[in-house]
Amino acid sequence: MLQLQLQLQCPVCAHPLGNLAAAFDDAGLTCEECKFALMSDKGIWKALRPCRYAYFEKFIEDYETVRASEGRGSALPEYYLALPYQDLTGRNEWQWQIRARSFECLEEQFLLGMEAQHPEGLDILDIGAGNGWMSYRLAQTRHRPVAVDLLINDADGLGAARHFRKAVPGLFPRVQAEMDVLPFVDGQFDLAIFNASFHYSEDYERTLREALRCVRVGGYVAVVDSPFYYDCASGVRMVAEKHRQFESRFGFRSDSIHSREFLYPELLDKLAAACGLRWQTLKPSYGLRWNLRPLKARLFGKREPSRFYIFAAQKVQK
Repeated sequence: MLQLQLQLQCPVCAHPLGNLAAAFDDAGLTCEECKFALMSDKGIWKALRPCRYAYFEKFIEDYETVRASEGRGSALPEYYLALPYQDLTGRNEWQWQIRARSFECLEEQFLLGMEAQHPEGLDILDIGAGNGWMSYRLAQTRHRPVAVDLLINDADGLGAARHFRKAVPGLFPRVQAEMDVLPFVDGQFDLAIFNASFHYSEDYERTLREALRCVRVGGYVAVVDSPFYYDCASGVRMVAEKHRQFESRFGFRSDSIHSREFLYPELLDKLAAACGLRWQTLKPSYGLRWNLRPLKARLFGKREPSRFYIFAAQKVQK
């Protein structure tokens, strides 16, 4: 596997910072223009702008509270090494089954075609990497992933990726950053994957354009495991239901940032037109019971259930 020569830029002023390989954990990289210091914290590079720590503080606090209550994470490395195909805790099996089917679909219907053109492996940006499970799986198949997330805790955030060190010698770069301000020089990646994360964006077009900036011409972006509804009204109802449930259970609505939280056809069409894209839609199979959910919802007069399709598009111009 070839080594990824990751070129960084300042998240504050976009001035080039240099190659990550040239940085040292105790020294980091300092911007010559604005003096922002990109530093490492236990192997995680902190590229979140100072003003944004306060902005995301409540979102991160709420998110970690919810995830902890759901029993995310484990003290055992075996738990992480089994993901996404097994949840050894048994606490979130249904969600990991969705993640596993989505990842299999991504591999079989999309990555295989790209791999044929890049036998040396792909440079992949894993946006919303969480504990790093997708980067771990990609690194095992000769690719060169970079894991990006806001969360860095040791149970469910980028800190948990330490459990992959034995399986992935040297691990993969881990970067704390927001989706709209990625600290990478233009055109370095063959593929940017929004890993169950795109629906957290506050501005879909801005977020998509930022990922496209980081991708080479001819490369791709892929939106994986974001809730999709054919009817926008069903998505609106889902969000309202979710906020009510969170308020009842946790005492907060989990709406400290203004995310749309779902996708629908007209929105995807608008994004494609604005960014010069043509979406390719992949539909993972989650089994008969899952496929019957829309019919069951209609029979009982309920809103349309969410679907988890994969939307991929090629970058054809700068």
